[in-house]
Amino acid sequence: MADPVLVDQRGDATWITLNRPDRRNAYDPEMAEAIVDALDASTRSRAVVVTGVPGSFCAGGALTNLSAPDVTDMRGLYRASLRLFDAIRNHPRPVIAAVNGPAAGGGNELVVACDLAIAGESATFGQTGPRVGSAPVTGATNVLGVQIGEKRAKEMAFLCRRYTAAQALELGLVNAVVPDDELVGAVDALVEELAVLSPRYLEIAKVSSNVWWNAARDSFTNGLGMLVQAIGSPDMAEGATAFLEKRRPRFPAPDA
Repeated sequence: MADPVLVDQRGDATWITLNRPDRRNAYDPEMAEAIVDALDASTRSRAVVVTGVPGSFCAGGALTNLSAPDVTDMRGLYRASLRLFDAIRNHPRPVIAAVNGPAAGGGNELVVACDLAIAGESATFGQTGPRVGSAPVTGATNVLGVQIGEKRAKEMAFLCRRYTAAQALELGLVNAVVPDDELVGAVDALVEELAVLSPRYLEIAKVSSNVWWNAARDSFTNGLGMLVQAIGSPDMAEGATAFLEKRRPRFPAPDA
């Protein structure tokens, strides 16, 4: 099987490319760990770029067999997500999302975790949680509110709408949108701009700007704990089945 991520040193930046096109670059614990390892090995770079092989940026966590989920596997995926996002936030260098396709679910939260983001004009964004029997607790229900405003963040987390790159720019989720064939050049230009700045003081600025992420950290772990308790729930089973059958889910009515 091909490597889950491709790592390429391009001038002053380390490019980390998610490499599972068969599942739209959705990550499992193995891929998440490979990304973390690549991040750990890239501290001598001036910047790090996270992107996907052409066709998709990241479809989030690789969720399989949700109609009859394995609790241990699901716990492992939840922990891997948090470890991945923490590794991005705790990396000493700026981490840039080069969004070259759909960023859905945990892939959208991956953009939230990155310090900066540039999107190709065909990229799309959005959460999938309540639509498929889950909830986006590692960024989209907490830190995203700081980035785009609470009401907009709740809209994105609750309603599971898709947003164009232009809409994401207007919301403040990304820093710039460029034609698809100019994405790499735009990211390279941003890396060049960062490369002439003091890495020491950039790190200080990054650590200081993590205040909201750090404040929300307990929310992440609490939310993941609640998700673990909901593994195998009727809502999860119906959401997964409806997704696989490509139909509107029919979730049970509230108990009270």
